[in-house]
Amino acid sequence: MAFIRRNLTQKLGNTIETFAAAYLSGARQCGKSTMVSHIASWLPEAALDNANYLTFDTSTIRTAAKRDPDAFISGLPKDRLNIIDEIQRVPAVHLLIKKAVDECRLIGRGKALFLLTGSANIFGLPLLAKAMVGRMAVLTLYPFSAAETKGVDRNFVEKLWSDNLAAKSYKRADLVNVIKNATFPEIALNKNMDRSVWMDSYLDTIFDRDAAEFAKIRKPELVYQLLVSLSSRAGNLINNEGIMKETGLNQGTYEKYKSFCNATFLTFEIQPWAKPNKLNKRFVKSKKIYFTDTNLLCFLMRRDILEVYKKDPSLMGHLFENFIASEIMKSISVLPGKFYVSHFNPVRGDGNETDFVIEKDNGETIAVEVKLDSSLDDNDFRNLELCRDTIGNKFKKGIVLYTGENLVPFGDKLWAVPINYIWE
Repeated sequence: MAFIRRNLTQKLGNTIETFAAAYLSGARQCGKSTMVSHIASWLPEAALDNANYLTFDTSTIRTAAKRDPDAFISGLPKDRLNIIDEIQRVPAVHLLIKKAVDECRLIGRGKALFLLTGSANIFGLPLLAKAMVGRMAVLTLYPFSAAETKGVDRNFVEKLWSDNLAAKSYKRADLVNVIKNATFPEIALNKNMDRSVWMDSYLDTIFDRDAAEFAKIRKPELVYQLLVSLSSRAGNLINNEGIMKETGLNQGTYEKYKSFCNATFLTFEIQPWAKPNKLNKRFVKSKKIYFTDTNLLCFLMRRDILEVYKKDPSLMGHLFENFIASEIMKSISVLPGKFYVSHFNPVRGDGNETDFVIEKDNGETIAVEVKLDSSLDDNDFRNLELCRDTIGNKFKKGIVLYTGENLVPFGDKLWAVPINYIWE
């Protein structure tokens, strides 16, 4: 299978060279193992070219680490970068990695010691997170972005901040194929792969390994039931009571299973926007739910995206919004510094919500509205106008991402931006 250099590569390389340890998290099959196995090609220092790679997906290695975790960690080479894949599968080594890092620091070697990868969000590994505070940087790798599938080193969120937008025309995008390709590497690169079979196997692996082994979930089939329920709500405010009623889950089980879906990168939630000086006074308190991969979302809905595009524009609008949500998360994961993504919803049900608000630490803000339309008018910018006027001088730009061909201004700090801008 072809290797595509990921846009996170440079950030991960810089992180390894400046931190004692790095944790590369991300969904199963998103390319973490492939990325770190090519480490010699993108880490320049010769000392790191001989990295020591181990994976806890190999039963012999996993069994050895579980049987005597102290001896396992002590036996790792001290003069190399030790890469341990799927670290969540052996929790017993987490504190011992901290001990090894601290011992190396005492002798003046406190960088490039461990690169850990895992299919669980760091918040799903509290022991590792607590043990490695101040010692470890955390990065997230997502499935392919649209730019990566085009072979382009482009970060559209970064460009939105730095670009002085100017009127421009683009060719009409083949939206369906763009979404189909912005997915897990194995099915993106193998056009002959039966995607339904792959997705079935993918979910089985998560339920058999992560649900049972990592999260101690006794009935993983109920997680699938929850995912199906969430799939019909992608891009909507989360109605916890409605979902619990539909799935028959009690509150404790529901919260545990929903957290598991987020921790394993099947889904993610976007917070409501809040004024910086009034963090407890959000306009609407409900989060929105999205799926990390839009193709997996279609699979859970048992819908073909081309058929949806041709015959169900309302549903396609939700899929388009989910795609943009995932592209935003992919983009900010590569950037230095901290970014916050929220949705702007002043009053529930009044129709004035803006899909995405992206903020920097300094409060600078870009707002993004998503429209599955090839042409726009003034009404399509009313939500952005309210968002702009509410946020004030920290508001840098508001864009409507749409499926048309022309990038044009639509008022003060407002732009109509074709979807092609993401990768061209």
